[in-house]
Amino acid sequence: MPTSTPANQATGVLVGSGRRGWLRQALLLVLAMGCGVLVANNPFQPSSENPDATARGYLRFKEILSYVDRDYADSVDTEGLADYAVAQMLEKLDPHSVYIPARDREKTDSFLQSDYDGIGVEFNTFRDTVTVVAPLSGGPAEQAGVQAGDQILSIGGKRVSGAHLTSGQLSQLLRGPRGSSVAIELRRHRLARSLSFSIARRSIPNSSIDAAYLVDDQTGYIKVSRFASNTYDEFKAALADLRRQGLTHLVLDLRGNPGGYLDRATRLADEFIAGSRKIVYTDGKGDQYDSQTYAKVAGEFEEGSLVVLVDEGSASAAEVVAGALQDHDRATLVGRRTFGKGLVQQPIALSDGGELRLTIARYYTPAGRSIQKPYGANYAEYSAELSGRSDRGELQSADSIHFSNKLRFRTDHGRTVYGGGGIMPDVFVPRDSVAHSVYYTKLLSHGVVRAFALSFYQGHKAELEGLRFEQFNATFRITDAQLLSLTAQATQDGVKADAAAVRRCAALLRNQLKAYIARSAYGTVAYYTVLREQDAELQRALHVVSDSTAQLALLGK
Repeated sequence: MPTSTPANQATGVLVGSGRRGWLRQALLLVLAMGCGVLVANNPFQPSSENPDATARGYLRFKEILSYVDRDYADSVDTEGLADYAVAQMLEKLDPHSVYIPARDREKTDSFLQSDYDGIGVEFNTFRDTVTVVAPLSGGPAEQAGVQAGDQILSIGGKRVSGAHLTSGQLSQLLRGPRGSSVAIELRRHRLARSLSFSIARRSIPNSSIDAAYLVDDQTGYIKVSRFASNTYDEFKAALADLRRQGLTHLVLDLRGNPGGYLDRATRLADEFIAGSRKIVYTDGKGDQYDSQTYAKVAGEFEEGSLVVLVDEGSASAAEVVAGALQDHDRATLVGRRTFGKGLVQQPIALSDGGELRLTIARYYTPAGRSIQKPYGANYAEYSAELSGRSDRGELQSADSIHFSNKLRFRTDHGRTVYGGGGIMPDVFVPRDSVAHSVYYTKLLSHGVVRAFALSFYQGHKAELEGLRFEQFNATFRITDAQLLSLTAQATQDGVKADAAAVRRCAALLRNQLKAYIARSAYGTVAYYTVLREQDAELQRALHVVSDSTAQLALLGK
């Protein structure tokens, strides 16, 4: 069936050149008005180099969305379509420019906040049963009488046992406005009746320093999980405390640290870098977002042996710290090549309550190395880059990693380092293939190991309370019978294994179980102390940091 053509459109095709010129001027006027709308409603003006194209794109999208909303055969969620279109547009730019809808902002922002309003419990979900791993020391839940091993049946009258809720959904139920109360129903080991508590929410510290303790009389260990709003202050306090205890060597653990606030990261790096040397610089379009950050304070640990642990999970601000310390030969880096995220995002508040996090520059280390790895053809390819490292053997052997000579740089003392994606450590440690085996990974992801440890803690609580941690750590062992019981429990939960798989990860399983039991009985430092026995990267770091002669040789000093 032929389509009809609007009369004014047909006339436009047939008119002479004078009429075409008039129409062109009218179109430009409309486009200019469109630009004016954009400028008036957006604090960030379109580029002066190409305002017409921006206006045309804006008007095209507005027109198409209007037609879809008005004329499409079925009813549509136009807001959802707009969100999808924006996400696809930003994906064309780079992997890290994102739009965060208003409904998700609070959840996204909470990751980098120093506190939140809640009751203070760490929990684990196994077989759709929510179990308290530990109440925060001194927090509302602990003060109300909640104990490690308690099973949560309901929160605020909502049944959570057997409800198939995610960890995020459970957290949302436990959190709420400061001063408000939430009703919790619990089941406790060996009690016939459930327990009910009404717990007033209050500010709960959201620490980014997972552990800080002395490994021996002189060697300290600090794990920084992210660079949040209070990270620098927490780090300063932890470092000062360790120095009072006799710290002269330090292992700084940035493994799995996804980054966060750049200024917190550079302030932390400044604690190790003397004088006024450069820490990082950024380069964006023009010079609006160009910046250079230098050391400027007398740091708490500018002298002394320093090792930084990194791996493929260390990203962004964590890579800035690692790169600066390596370029200035201040620390020995131990582990594996970092993630390779070197793009700077600026948060832009939008009128709908959402937020645009737009890439406005790139990070560079003091020597001039770009941290960002190549994007690939699309987001899926970028996301698969880490598994590609495994396929190439990069996570098992340093010889599998190849850098272009064009990306060669020099540290302060003339050592060769490379750019082009992530930070390569000075001492390579292969990834533990047992820890990343299919069977062991399933055991952890199903929550079997933690659930077994909590059950053991509940059944032996009185005995554990009668032991000091030093006694526990020296004498406690997971027996063969207990290991068999764990694997039988895992099989019931659908994690099947043969005898060879169990034997292969037996030592790691025993250590992880012991660490979880120590966590419930003695706290976080006890947990990390036990884990240290099977942590090859940390063991290597401790060897390097204690051997000052070898470390100086590695750093070219």
